Amino acid sequence: MIKNWIQAARPKTLPAAIVPVMVGSAESFRIGIFDWWPVLVCMGFSLLVQIGTNMVNDYYDYIRGADTKDRLGPERLVASGKIAPKSMLIVSMSVFAIAFLIGLNLALYRGWELLAVGVLSIIFGYGYTGGPFPLAYKGLGDVFVILFFGLVATMGTFYVVTGTLSWTSLFLGLALGLLANNILVVNNYRDRDTDRAAGKLTLIARFGPSFGLRQYWIQLVVAFAAIGFYAMRIDSLWACLPLIVLPLGIRFAMLLGRTEGAALNGMLARSAAFVLLAGLLISVGALMSSTR
Repeated sequence: MIKNWIQAARPKTLPAAIVPVMVGSAESFRIGIFDWWPVLVCMGFSLLVQIGTNMVNDYYDYIRGADTKDRLGPERLVASGKIAPKSMLIVSMSVFAIAFLIGLNLALYRGWELLAVGVLSIIFGYGYTGGPFPLAYKGLGDVFVILFFGLVATMGTFYVVTGTLSWTSLFLGLALGLLANNILVVNNYRDRDTDRAAGKLTLIARFGPSFGLRQYWIQLVVAFAAIGFYAMRIDSLWACLPLIVLPLGIRFAMLLGRTEGAALNGMLARSAAFVLLAGLLISVGALMSSTR
């Protein structure tokens, strides 16, 4: 059972929650402000929202018929019968509840405006596939990922630590949101046929695989352009460090168009690893550019 619940949390997707907090805290260190305690709380909140979203997704994709025996991706725990639907729903709601309680600490630490941000993060995490207007089924899942696992998580961490917002945190949040959403693009590219059959009209299910390939390319280019703007803004060559992995990202974009079926699971893992690698290099660049 423990193994099943770990699998339900989808560990391979968790870099999307870890990286923006890491980068936001590194950027706060760069300007000379840092405190471990709020960073750890931000990390815990981000991880729990991601895990809760994954579990709700497991439940509702089964309920709505998107997870079937024809699925090409990794095994889903409710669809496979390893976890009962009611158990998955109860645990996912419990994870969101714990995330809320942890998030209260951030509101007490920095300001009650963060309560609204935290509540919206949880609501949209649930609403990604749950509720009367599931975002992923309406082609809005990409907006959710870019906004909450890019801009909100990165800028939110920076704000919690420093008490301010900045253009630099916006550039970094945009870059990370777009790179994280490329993970979703690969996922939706793989599942486009079964998604369409289940009425899950992701952008790729709606507009076709060619759209998905262009989306992956555009998001990659714009993400690294944002990193370039960040480097110019702080006037540091160290901030250009992530550019060394751009050729790897280009290679992944080229491979996507030549990969089909279950082989896309490997592509999905590589895209997640790429986000983590890029985030590490962005963080190192920010730390090396520190004003301390």
